[in-house]
Amino acid sequence: MDIDWLKLIALFLILEGIGPFLFPNKWKRYLIQMATLPANQLRVIGGGLLLVGTIILWLN
Repeated sequence: MDIDWLKLIALFLILEGIGPFLFPNKWKRYLIQMATLPANQLRVIGGGLLLVGTIILWLN
């Protein structure tokens, strides 16, 4: 599998920039809520995101 890392990083930056660009106030509230979560809950969320991303890559 040949991966174009530069395009992958560009896509990641585009996706990460959508929220703050389109909804800056909601994005700030979201970040404040995330900062108040316990570390274990953040770890579960991060693990879930990793699992879903891995499955999506594996299926393609």
